[in-house]
Amino acid sequence: MENTNKKSPKYSPEVRERAVRMVFEHRSEYDTQWEAIESIASKVGCSRETLRNWVRQEERNRGLRAGPTTADQERIKELEREVRELRQVNEILRKASAYFAQAELDRRPK
Repeated sequence: MENTNKKSPKYSPEVRERAVRMVFEHRSEYDTQWEAIESIASKVGCSRETLRNWVRQEERNRGLRAGPTTADQERIKELEREVRELRQVNEILRKASAYFAQAELDRRPK
């Protein structure tokens, strides 16, 4: 069965961790971090951009770069999901309230 998913392949956490660790450990062997990323990405079998993104995220997780950590991003997703659910519940309650208010008006003697 052919994979029709256009997304790039998923890499195991172990592959990600190893690739990022290699960039940090071997950075001094290259003139720039980008050169280290280019070299290591080809060895690991992922794109340079993918590895660059992993390295940037690890730098945020370690406090070396500004931005949300992985834990922060997970918490944000969780809160966004909760907000969506609460908005749906509020909309249902608003409609139910309007329905019962109208039913009460229709029930009263005129």
